Amino acid sequence: MAFPVPSTCYVVLAAVVVVYAQRHSQQDSHTQYAQLGKDVTIQCGSVDRGAVVTWTANNTDLDASHLNGSWLVLRHVDLSHSGQYSCYEGSSWHLKYRVNLKVGTPPKEPVLMCRSNNYPNGFYCSWHLPSPTYIPDSFNITVKHDSKEIVCEKDASPKNRCYIRYLHLFSTKKYKVTLTVTNALGRNSTTISFDEFAIVKPDPPENVVAKPIPNNPRRLLVTWQYPSTWPDPDSFPLKFFLRYRPLIIDYWQHVELSDGTSHIITDAYAGKEYIIQVAAKDNEIGTWSDWSVAVHATPWTEEPKHLTTEAQGTVQLTSTLFISAGVLVQFQETTTSSTSAFVVPSTTKMYDSERQANCGAVAVSWVVGPVLVAFGIHFI
Repeated sequence: MAFPVPSTCYVVLAAVVVVYAQRHSQQDSHTQYAQLGKDVTIQCGSVDRGAVVTWTANNTDLDASHLNGSWLVLRHVDLSHSGQYSCYEGSSWHLKYRVNLKVGTPPKEPVLMCRSNNYPNGFYCSWHLPSPTYIPDSFNITVKHDSKEIVCEKDASPKNRCYIRYLHLFSTKKYKVTLTVTNALGRNSTTISFDEFAIVKPDPPENVVAKPIPNNPRRLLVTWQYPSTWPDPDSFPLKFFLRYRPLIIDYWQHVELSDGTSHIITDAYAGKEYIIQVAAKDNEIGTWSDWSVAVHATPWTEEPKHLTTEAQGTVQLTSTLFISAGVLVQFQETTTSSTSAFVVPSTTKMYDSERQANCGAVAVSWVVGPVLVAFGIHFI
């Protein structure tokens, strides 16, 4: 059986729906920035300071202790305070103001670096901030040479880099590059000046390979290629710097090579694994590149060989028994008959068979004699 719903219930339900809709209604959202560690005050739009309001942070009601009249006051803000804040007027929960609070820091002096890895085509400049600001930053870079401003073509990726083409080669005039960074909380800038030749720095050599050399237990062959970004090796040749060490030792050995893309290491430790890297530099200008990716190699080692004989000999053990005065004496004599391919080292001493026989007789007499004497004394 259905029961009629009182009209008062409809009124209450409608009021709840209206309040909810007003509380979550769309409102133009504003943006306010606050500096990390500082106090921040957020006003409730155009509402009087003495009006009764309620504030929420990310749809969570805030305690009245944060209010100064209708203003919201946040002390010593940190990154967790970032979010959406909404202000509602009176008991009707009518949304009056909404703001996105973003906590961050002013930018510090940016780090700026310019380098030519494809001389003589041009150079690029890249930059970054020493620490994050947590809010959007914008960068502006200007390049001047001989009082003329040069366009710096920005890369699509990465965004913190731009490229400058050389207009005049072998110029004695300095380049001047200024970078300015700006955000909602402040700005900062830096400027560097340099000669054309000072920023030349090739990329590391590529395809570095190290291999053992057969039948050479102390040698390694190292080969590499010019960096693919270096455009004209014939007109602007590079020299190379090679370093190597066994894994068990921390000390590097170095070799500087004026030309060529290979080198034979002649003083490697036999059987030890080596780590090898190569760097590059223009023959006359600029600085050394970073080290190439490390490669590993071990010098050639000889495979173990098995002893072979031309004919198999026979080894006979003969036992001879002597009975003397009731004492049994036994000794063994070994005779060998074979022809071996093994060559006796030159340091081994050779004795003739007669001398061996004499030595054997002396040894037997020294063994049997004392035994017989001891036996005779026993019967006296």
